[in-house]
Formats: sequence, C-alpha cells, structure tokens
Amino acid sequence: MVAAVGTPTGRRVLGTSCATHFLHDGFSSLPLLLLPLWQAEFALSLGQVGALRSVYSATLAIGQLPAGLSAERLGERWLLAAGTALTGLGFMAMGLAGGALGLALALAVGGLGAATQHPLNSTLVARGYQAGGRRAALGVFNFSGDLGKLAVPGLAALVVASLDWRWVTTGTGAVGLAAAFLIFAAFLWLGAGGRPRVMRQRSGDAAGPGGWGIRQRRGFALLAATGMIDGACRAGFMTFLPFLLIGKGAAIETVGLALVLTFAGGAAGKLICGLIAERLGIVRTAVLSELATGAGILLVLPLPLEGVLLVLPAVGLALNGTSSVLYATVAEFVAPERHGRGFGLFLTLTIGASALSPTIFGVFSDLIGVPATLFAVGLFALTTVPLAASLSRPLTVVQTGHG
Repeated sequence: MVAAVGTPTGRRVLGTSCATHFLHDGFSSLPLLLLPLWQAEFALSLGQVGALRSVYSATLAIGQLPAGLSAERLGERWLLAAGTALTGLGFMAMGLAGGALGLALALAVGGLGAATQHPLNSTLVARGYQAGGRRAALGVFNFSGDLGKLAVPGLAALVVASLDWRWVTTGTGAVGLAAAFLIFAAFLWLGAGGRPRVMRQRSGDAAGPGGWGIRQRRGFALLAATGMIDGACRAGFMTFLPFLLIGKGAAIETVGLALVLTFAGGAAGKLICGLIAERLGIVRTAVLSELATGAGILLVLPLPLEGVLLVLPAVGLALNGTSSVLYATVAEFVAPERHGRGFGLFLTLTIGASALSPTIFGVFSDLIGVPATLFAVGLFALTTVPLAASLSRPLTVVQTGHG
C-alpha cells in the first residue's frame, strides 16, 4: 500500500532511505580524499588517478539499470542489503591492495554494490509520496546523501593525519557490512521494499515504448543530456580539486577541510534548489544553478588557497544544486509503475558520463596542467544552460497532457 503524504510509514521509509543514502554517498566521496595519497604511494600519473576514479563510477553506472529492473521482480530491500554488503567488502579489499590494479579491482566491487542505492531508494521514496510532496521528499533524500559526503571525508581526514589510509578503508568497509543487516531489518519492519506484485503490462503511453514508461521522449532526452554534462563537470572538478589545492600549498588535512566545505555547500544546494524549484520552476532554477556552476569553477582558479577555501561552499552549492532539480524531474517524465526503470536509466546515463570524465580530464591534466583543465571544465559546464532552458515546453506538455 502506498503511504499517504505525511503518514508515519511514509516518513519512516524516507528516513531509512535517507540513512542508506548518507552511508553510500559518504563511501563514494572517500576516494576523493585518498587519491593524492594513492598517487604518491603508487607513483601514478594524473591520467591513472582519473582512471581509478572512473572505475568506481563506471561500475556504479553499469549497475544502475540492472538494479532497477531486478527490483521489479525481487523487491528493493534484498538488493539494497546485498549491495551495501558488497560495497563494504570492496572498501575492506582496498586496505589489502598492493598497487593500482588491486585498488581498481576493489573500487569496481565497491561501485557495483553501491549501484543499488540510488534507483531503489528513489523508487521507495517516490512510491511513498506518490499522493503528494514527492519533489520535496526526493529533495530531502538527495540532501541526506550530501550530508554523508560531508561527514565521511571530514572524519577520514582526521584519521589519515595520524594513521595509514588502509585503516580508514578497512574500517569503512566494516561499517558497510554491519549496515547491510540494519538496512534489511529496517525495511522488513516497515513492510517496504518487499517483492512486488506482478503488474500487468498496460497499453499506451503509461507503459511507454519498450516498457520504459517514458511519457515524453524529447523531455527525457534533454533532461538526461543536461544531467550527463552536469555530472561530467562535477566529477572532473571534484576529482582534481585536491590536486589544485596541493598545487596552492595545501596539506592533506586542508584538502579534507576543502572537501567538507564543498560538500557542505552541496548539501545546502540540493535542499535549497529543490525548494526554489517549487517557487521559480524547474527550468529557471536549473539555468541559474548551471550559470553559477560554470562561474564558480572559473572563480577558484586564480584565487590563493585561503580565498579558495572561502568560496568553496558557494561553489559546492551551485555545483550540486542542479542535480537535485534534475533528479526529481525524472518522475515527471516517467509513468509511476516504471519509476525504477526510469531512475535507473537516467542514473546510468548521468553516472556513466561522470565515470568517463575523470579519465579524460586526467589525461588533459598530464598534458596541459590541472588549472588549464579545470578552466575547460568550467566552460563545458556553461553548455548546459541552453539545454536546461529547452526543458520548458516538454514539461508543459507532460504536466498538462497537451502537445
């Protein structure tokens, strides 16, 4: 039964999904702090550093769609628990890695397990708030992930300052294994995420071409294209921000502080932009946040280290603000009975772009340097502005039901 808006069950499902999102996004942000340490210990080029980041993101992208499709038969709670356990094992394996290949294999395992989280929790939240308040609920859900990104690197930076990084990854993995059991038990107690009833295939737009449930193809394509460029720029900036800071004289503890400041702004950005979208609309909010993203990336390049630290919260706000708006908009273009597939497809495309960009930008960084590469990233981010502006008519069509 779908929980009504504001019911205790709906809020508890949202709370459990938020806790899962907090954990997984915190895990996903941890390698950003460790990349400079891995580069120094294993004598890696920036292209190889980018490739390591791409491995995690690539398996994260590859697993999105299978997770969404599998949940239609198996239910969400089994897959979420198994995925969390697999992520924990991957991070424990990082502590045993003797080189770049071992790290890559461990990152692949961790990313594959983490792929279950976004589409399945998004489906649970969207289902629980189908009667109303869905966009706000998904905004809170996205906000919880950025809190994890804020907390985990900050705590890890304190630990790395006195202990070897292997202790950090091993301990993180152990937390993931314990959390897998808690996630399964919580959703079992709530009666959520179990094996769904088999739904009959509907005819017409509700089922969508090929059973994807996409109600407006052009709108979904524009949304996905905007999300792909936005994700690629965000991944490129966050992967090489630590190296930009080290070039400006930052120690590893300062890098950790910088990531915390950026993710703090990002957490606020996802929540604030989601709320602003309710007033100004999706298109205006997306255009403004994308303009601010490109400008923010370009702004940090000439500043000294102290100046960069001061502006990073604002940069993070713009950098992550758009994703909350775009993410929640997936539900507008996809029929309710196909939300799992719709979120899975959207995340496969956007995270896939995020997976490719660190390797590409890493090669450019080896050739022309980190500052010049991030300048290109800032310019690339501005190309999303016309794409976001083009969403206006498709949204009107799907919301009014008139072409």
